[in-house]
Amino acid sequence: MIQAAKSVRELLRRVPSLAGPFAAFDPTDVPEDPVDLFVEWLTGAVNAGIKEPHAMTLSTVDPQGRPSARVLILKNVGDDGWQFASGASGRKGKELADTPWAALTFYWPALGRQVRVRGAVAPVSEAESARDFLSRSVSARAAALIAKQSERMVNRNELDLALVRTADQVEAEPGLVSPDWTLYAVDADEVEFWQGDEQRRHIRLSYRRADAAWTRGLLWP
Repeated sequence: MIQAAKSVRELLRRVPSLAGPFAAFDPTDVPEDPVDLFVEWLTGAVNAGIKEPHAMTLSTVDPQGRPSARVLILKNVGDDGWQFASGASGRKGKELADTPWAALTFYWPALGRQVRVRGAVAPVSEAESARDFLSRSVSARAAALIAKQSERMVNRNELDLALVRTADQVEAEPGLVSPDWTLYAVDADEVEFWQGDEQRRHIRLSYRRADAAWTRGLLWP
């Protein structure tokens, strides 16, 4: 075990980090609203050819305060918050029902950029959740209709059979919506933009909201 740990340590030491070159960022020339800056960075990631630039880590906590994290897709961002979707009966949904706060983390390593978002979470309207569900592919809707996320599975054949059954449902009823499917929105009160630097002169720009106004300032890296 000691030798294995040493081998992993040596392996990781050989992997370059923050190698650059990275995108330029002037923290004195930024919009007042962090959403505008995020959209600018997200668009830059898309234009740079970053794979799945809308992927983000969603962090929640259980009733004992133990964290959980997983990667999801950002569905939208704007005046209604930072949106993502999930089944309400799975671990994410249960943890959010108990503690309706979450953190989102975006990371685009090729650009040396990271965005952290934190705030209260609430479900949006059933109509919006249904619209999001129906915009998904047939296979994605079929998977969501099973509504057993995070439950114990005895055999992989169970999944295959369930997917066939629910795919048939979707094909027969194209307007079918899973009652479990929920679109959530994070009402951010903290947003941080991190621009990496090869010499570790990283830039951390923090936005914080008090009432309806945003204030911003730099943080030590």
